Amino acid sequence: MRIQLSDHFTYKKLIRFVLPSVIMMIFTSVYGVVDGLFVSNFVGKTAFAAINLIMPFLMGLSALGFMIGTGGSAIVAKTLGEKKGKRANEYFSLLIYVTIAGGLIISVIGCVLIRPVSTFLGASGELLENCVLYGKILFISLTPYMLQNVFQSFFVTAEKPKLGLYVIIAAGLTNILLDFLLIAVFHWGLKGAAVATAVSEYIGGFLPVLYFARKNGSLLRLGKTYFNKGILLKTCSNGSSELMTNLSMSVVNSLYNFQLIRFAGEDGVAAYGTIMYVNFFFAAVFFGYSIGSAPIIGYHYGAGNHSELKNLFKKSLSLIAACGILLAILAQFLAAPLATVFVGYDRELFAMTCHGFRLYSMCFLICGFNFFASSFFTALNDGMVSAAISFLRTLVFQVTVVLFLPVILGLDGIWLAVTAAEMMTLLVTITFFIRKKKKYRYA
Repeated sequence: MRIQLSDHFTYKKLIRFVLPSVIMMIFTSVYGVVDGLFVSNFVGKTAFAAINLIMPFLMGLSALGFMIGTGGSAIVAKTLGEKKGKRANEYFSLLIYVTIAGGLIISVIGCVLIRPVSTFLGASGELLENCVLYGKILFISLTPYMLQNVFQSFFVTAEKPKLGLYVIIAAGLTNILLDFLLIAVFHWGLKGAAVATAVSEYIGGFLPVLYFARKNGSLLRLGKTYFNKGILLKTCSNGSSELMTNLSMSVVNSLYNFQLIRFAGEDGVAAYGTIMYVNFFFAAVFFGYSIGSAPIIGYHYGAGNHSELKNLFKKSLSLIAACGILLAILAQFLAAPLATVFVGYDRELFAMTCHGFRLYSMCFLICGFNFFASSFFTALNDGMVSAAISFLRTLVFQVTVVLFLPVILGLDGIWLAVTAAEMMTLLVTITFFIRKKKKYRYA
């Protein structure tokens, strides 16, 4: 039975609606994870370290897609809730076209900057050349990757989360198959990993364009539009938290790598890369839930249905708390097996990775609330609060702790930095939840 944004959501219905988005985020994580897995085991830890070193730069430049997807879908969902379907489709079309134009421009800039940025991050010799090779190939597919991120949000807004899931599964399976063929069979090395990812991103980005460009059974369709400066500014404002999150994480991850090179050398960067890959899967639960629930929240906010907002808020906090406990426990048990998959060929690197992940994984008890809070206020079209949470979480607090905790705790301070930053952010999140509840009437 089709679930609509206007429905009343029980726990069962809410889980059914957001589950495709959760799975979709997990399959999105497959791109980087599969690359890392094959490169680490078939090419070597220098190439593996190169991916980890340059990935923050790639993710930072692709942040426009996350901003437009989350910020724009909140506006479109609210407009649908106001029963203005034609206007919602005009906004949707404008945002997709802007993403395409922006992606092409950013791709050119990235190709020019890839070498100097890699050098600045500390790469030299073989590590530098690997960074440049991997980065240049992925900049060719940056535009479809940005579209993929935008459509992840809009598929949910269009009441087609399962279709979005199928697209991501197709892209993820393509990546896995090509990684196996190009790296393990044809021995293309790091170039094979980059090509596999690029092809899969084209599938994930352009298949949705074909769907929305024709007559379809969803709430949205690509078509004629007009330049609307106000909507673009509102989208940027709404999505500024996601933009800030991705830009800040790029800076912070680069800082982590810088600290790890100081404290543990190339092995430290490789260990952190493994932890990040595993973290993608665990954090995908929270990211997916936030993406899947945001259009529902935006719709009921636009419709003035405050009783349903209260229902969604209460149930969301309960689900996030349960997932956080489960993921933290799973991480403790799975640390060794997962480390073995990525770096089992090196005993010292395995021990460092396993220990680091067990410390890092304590953040799963907390981070889900902060992810949800940022997405929640974006859905309410309160981009300033959302941006404040994201800015403090991903930049101010993390930069502070990653600079000072290692001075006290050494390498363990780096692994515990994220948990410390999430705890500080949680205090900010709770403060905003309390201060804004009368305005939005969600509690």
